[in-house]
Amino acid sequence: MFKEFKEFATRGNVLDMAVGIIIGAAFTTIVSSLVDDILMPPLGLVLGQLDFTNLFITLGAGEYASLAAAREAGAPVIAYGLFINAVIKFLLVALALFLVIRQFNRFRKEEEAAPAETPRQEVLLEEIRDLLKQQK
Repeated sequence: MFKEFKEFATRGNVLDMAVGIIIGAAFTTIVSSLVDDILMPPLGLVLGQLDFTNLFITLGAGEYASLAAAREAGAPVIAYGLFINAVIKFLLVALALFLVIRQFNRFRKEEEAAPAETPRQEVLLEEIRDLLKQQK
C-alpha cells in the first residue's frame, strides 16, 4: 500500500497540481489585496464614499453602524457588500486565468506551427533515392 501511495504521490500530474494549488493560493491573496486595497476605494469614492464591505441588510430589529457591529451584536444580516467584493475577485481571477491560458495556447500554436527540421539521415536517404531514379 505504501508503494502504491508513493507512486501516486510522485506522479508528475500530482506534483503539477500541488504546485498549481500553492501558486493559486498565493495569487488569490494578491487578487484580494488588489480588489480590497486598490480597486474598491476609488470605486467607493466615485459612488459617494460608499464602502462595499459595510453594505448589509439587518434581518432583525435594530440599527447598526457597521457590519462588524451587527455581527458582534449577533444580529442576522445579509452582507451583500462582501458578496459584491467576492464577485469582483472572482471576475479578476477568471480574467487573469483566461489571459494566462490564452498566452499559453498562443505559445503552443507557435511551437506546433514551426516546421520540424528534417533529420539528416532522411535527407541522405532522399538524395540516394533521387540518384537511383536518375540512373534508370
